[in-house]
Amino acid sequence: MSVATIERKMISQEMLNRFRDRAPIYDRENRFFQEDWDEVKASGFLTALVPADLGGGGLSLAEYCVQLQEIAKYAPATALAVNMHSYWIGIAAEMRRMGDPSLTWILEEAMAGEIFAAGHAESGNDLPGFLSTANAERVEGGYRITGHKMFGSLTPVWTRFGAHAMDTSDPNNPKVIHTFIPRGTPGLTVKETWDVLGMRATRSDDTILDGVFVPDRYVGRIIPAGQADLFLLCLFGVALTGISAVYLGAAHRVLELAVPSVHRKTSIALTR
Repeated sequence: MSVATIERKMISQEMLNRFRDRAPIYDRENRFFQEDWDEVKASGFLTALVPADLGGGGLSLAEYCVQLQEIAKYAPATALAVNMHSYWIGIAAEMRRMGDPSLTWILEEAMAGEIFAAGHAESGNDLPGFLSTANAERVEGGYRITGHKMFGSLTPVWTRFGAHAMDTSDPNNPKVIHTFIPRGTPGLTVKETWDVLGMRATRSDDTILDGVFVPDRYVGRIIPAGQADLFLLCLFGVALTGISAVYLGAAHRVLELAVPSVHRKTSIALTR
């Protein structure tokens, strides 16, 4: 599928050209891709995966990924960070399509302008989503979350931080609590650690959760530790499909640059 064949193309060539011009500046200055972000937001691409009947772009995951791949050819960091918001939208949309509307509120909040971020990565946890080094304590009306999350892309702009933690109050039945923490919640702080060559624009700083209270309305899923259900299957299916599209787009750009350079190379005959 070519991006040129998609009728509902949301990212113009002019935008892509501007993204490419700005990409090295963002990385050199180690700053968030604010101008790109503003253009992507204005285009409607942040709600591309929200079903049309809810006011969104109504794109299929395939249509979205083709356009995401194209962005990645011009600005990989921009594409990767955008996907860290959009895959939450895709998860909710896919679950709704398969008969589980429990996360429709995410689609509605996205249409209202909320920005979702991913808080899966943790030091010492090789099974993010299935297990967690963060602690979830059940309290009246919700949970208190304590932990240290890494690689939290979109740090300057997110308004809902998707973070999971373990409730081990019953040692024989530990549970993973998947929550969405509103920005400004007491006990949540950002530690500016991000300085990764080529991806600085994502501003994927660490997030510290110190007894952060999350009300029940922002608990997205409760799953027995180590087990999967439709939510986790959609999470990995949608998130990894988008991430793969980003790196495939970046690889295509590398190929575009490498092939001409190979043809320009000359060899020098060595003689004794």
